[in-house]
Amino acid sequence: MSLSAHQVRASIAVSDIHRAVEFYEGKLGLRALQSGPSAHVADGSRTYGSGGGPALNVYQSGTAGKSSATLATWYVDDIDEVVGELIAAGVEFTRYDRLEHDAKGITARAGGGRIAWFQDPDGNTFAIEADI
Repeated sequence: MSLSAHQVRASIAVSDIHRAVEFYEGKLGLRALQSGPSAHVADGSRTYGSGGGPALNVYQSGTAGKSSATLATWYVDDIDEVVGELIAAGVEFTRYDRLEHDAKGITARAGGGRIAWFQDPDGNTFAIEADI
């Protein structure tokens, strides 16, 4: 049996689930499909839907924000529109010194297309990508 036949979702550790809910729901506009416990926190996790199914499991943990890598990427048709909407909602986009970014924080992606990165309150990094 292969894992390729099964759905996968990203799990994101956060230090404060209530602050995370404000960000993921309030700024990113994600809808919680369910909530539940996380370790010793009775209401310490949320499963968020995106693209028609469960996509992110956000849970309170002492390991929050420990990775500097991009943890999840949304693939969109119109990156200018999506990034603009997120900026209007208060999301700040990350600019890397070695890359040239436009006014919104979007840069050319290796191999073609465009990409922009942002972080949640714990420093977890996410990306928005488009092929054009």
